[in-house]
Amino acid sequence: MGRNFILVFSILSAMVGLISCNAQMVQGKKERFTLTENKDGKRIDVAIDGRPFTSYIYPDVLMKPVLYPLSTSKGTLVTRGWPMDPRPGERVDHPHHVGLWFNYGDVNGLDFWNNSTDIPADRKSGYGTIKHRTVTKMTNGNNSAELEVSMDWQKPDGTKLLSEETKFIFSEAGTTRAIERITTLRALREEVAFKDNKEGLIGIRLARELEHPSKKAEIFTDAGGKTTNVAKLNNEGVTGKYRSSEGKEGDDVWGTRGNWVNLTSTIGGEPVSLVILDHPQNVGYPTYWHARGYGLFAANPLGQKEMSAGKDVLNFKLPAGQSVTFRYKILIHSGSNLSDDQVKTEFIKFAATK
Repeated sequence: MGRNFILVFSILSAMVGLISCNAQMVQGKKERFTLTENKDGKRIDVAIDGRPFTSYIYPDVLMKPVLYPLSTSKGTLVTRGWPMDPRPGERVDHPHHVGLWFNYGDVNGLDFWNNSTDIPADRKSGYGTIKHRTVTKMTNGNNSAELEVSMDWQKPDGTKLLSEETKFIFSEAGTTRAIERITTLRALREEVAFKDNKEGLIGIRLARELEHPSKKAEIFTDAGGKTTNVAKLNNEGVTGKYRSSEGKEGDDVWGTRGNWVNLTSTIGGEPVSLVILDHPQNVGYPTYWHARGYGLFAANPLGQKEMSAGKDVLNFKLPAGQSVTFRYKILIHSGSNLSDDQVKTEFIKFAATK
């Protein structure tokens, strides 16, 4: 019996060792979608098969965390480099337009949208700041990666006005990369009013090639009266064109409602489609589009009076202790321009998520 016991024990030990070895091999296998945190650099890098996709960054020089830069599956940048990493031929206006961001132009009278290091100290009292608080969860995987972060919407004196919990889902199917952003805002000690304002809510600042060809120099004024000059530039290689779910095109998309907008262009011979999908559960659905030919691509469901020339009014308010959730999905497609039917299919799938 002793010999049999030793034999059985040896076999079981070998089996356990084999299982353990296999488990280690599975655990050691590198997942396709990876998140790498650099606390000192105040960033989390997102990669697919080792290739850069984007980064969640929150350096002190920015007044809110952003995803920057955004790239196609071929590595082509679709976001402007300036002011973080300037590239030749870019516009150098609106220093608060960096990557992909989420904020608003009038929150209890504070301008979160236009805040940047460009605002002089004697005017800072009118601007709010969004501060990264913590990373709550990071999940790598073979089909997607998920990042959950917490932020605080702060008054100029540092008092917290809103808490933000955001979940990013990064994925790729074929040559289409996708980012889902699910953001929950909670009012803290006081009611929070999002007064009608054209500066909102989720925005992307585009690479020069994705802009509309520039026909003239322009001057834009923010809610606080600060003006920004937008110069006419060389239009070589600039072929961007907006198209909405309602069939609006080009500059006619601005100030109209729609389920989605598809921006198409070609960058260095690579056809690119950049899409923002709205979600039916969002406040103000279907959103108004704050899509400008000079390179601002944004969805704004809260600035209805501004966007509709007074036909609609929202002035959304969030009572103390209550929360609201916004959902958006960004598609970055390489190799062709997505058709209306293709984008509609993606919208229907996204609209069904809860």
